[in-house]
Amino acid sequence: MQTIFIMVKCELGKAYDVADGAMQEIEQVSEVYSISGQYDLMMKCYLADNTDVGHFVMGVQKLPGVKDTFTLITFKAFS
Repeated sequence: MQTIFIMVKCELGKAYDVADGAMQEIEQVSEVYSISGQYDLMMKCYLADNTDVGHFVMGVQKLPGVKDTFTLITFKAFS
């Protein structure tokens, strides 16, 4: 299992709609946070090891209201 974070820039006024859509439509999305700065949302996703990350992210990019994404791929979780 691998964890990725996807930062999402939304169309104006669409952040809540995008967040709701991601949580309902994409089972790998475990959490969605509203954030400040250049992006509007940050999604925490758990992907199976054999998942094509690029293909998965393109699915997120197709959600209505998404303008841009920036993906962070994690290596190790520290507790």
